Amino acid sequence: MSAATATSPVKAVKAVARFRLFWPAAVLAVLLVANLGFTPGFFAVHLQGGHLYGSLIDILHFGAPLILVSLGMTLVIATGGIDLSVGSTVAISGALACLHISRSADPGSLGTVLTAVGIALGSALALGLVNGVLVAKVGVQPIIATLILMVAGRGVAQLITDGQIITVTSGPYQLIGGGYWLTMPFAILLSALVVLAAVLLTRSTALGLLLESVGGNPVASRLVGIRAMRLVALVYVFSALCAALAGLMVSSNVSAADGNNAGLWIELDAILAVVLGGTSLNGGRFSIGGTVLGALIIQTLSTTVYTIGIPPETTLVFKAFVVIAVCLIQSPAFRAKLAGRGARARRTARPHAVSPIDREVGE
Repeated sequence: MSAATATSPVKAVKAVARFRLFWPAAVLAVLLVANLGFTPGFFAVHLQGGHLYGSLIDILHFGAPLILVSLGMTLVIATGGIDLSVGSTVAISGALACLHISRSADPGSLGTVLTAVGIALGSALALGLVNGVLVAKVGVQPIIATLILMVAGRGVAQLITDGQIITVTSGPYQLIGGGYWLTMPFAILLSALVVLAAVLLTRSTALGLLLESVGGNPVASRLVGIRAMRLVALVYVFSALCAALAGLMVSSNVSAADGNNAGLWIELDAILAVVLGGTSLNGGRFSIGGTVLGALIIQTLSTTVYTIGIPPETTLVFKAFVVIAVCLIQSPAFRAKLAGRGARARRTARPHAVSPIDREVGE
């Protein structure tokens, strides 16, 4: 076998590793395979009563709200911003929907549920528009503008619920987050539809390039005639709508609205999912596929923690160490440093040839 033939597989692996989605996909695969050591039937998916069940289905099901929130966060970060208010938007949307259903004369009617969904999405649109105007028009820093709504919005959600947990009994509403359609959990299908629509809008049209140009160089984008303020406001509205859908899923899955705990800290998980997916926090280029993989990594990690039986008080510490390791693995600079140190170690360990002059001096 020639040297060129021997090194060709190595070159092929290096070429594949250069793809943006390789490392998130590899980390997700490792986490999934690692669960086999604790749950032998982890990959088993079975059909029962016309519904699909299994650990993989559960990861997709319970990860659907995070996928939606992370999707909106991706486009916001692509423009060089950040949205810390998505958790509050999750709580507000769920609270408004459940409040309307609980006060309705017929909670189980389709009209009541559609009206509740409309109220939740309409309120999210208004909240996103406020964020967008503060950032794009007024010029408030994104982290400050969304931090205001993050704090105030949680209080608004508790005012809506009067500090109580609102429970509802509605079959059509339960479908959103806890029901099944075409053998699959409806939440998976809904999140997949939103992700597909976002991919088509950003990759099949010029919208994606415009967002990247605004995030990469806002001054240059304005000089070439791009309406940057309108795009920035638009992505905050989209982020709020995604968070509202996630809020509907969360409240529907448990048939209740909790203004205090619904969506708590989901904004941090969403930011982490975006980073794990390879999108830079500095703005510019983004990856929706990478974000979906990042969200699934976080959800799989949570499932792994419960499967292993790690004590609740150390769960966050364990997740933090794993996330740090994942970020380091995905960092090209870190991998280059490791490769450089390995090469230096091999050169140091290699015996040096002794010249004839040195041999004569030694004798």
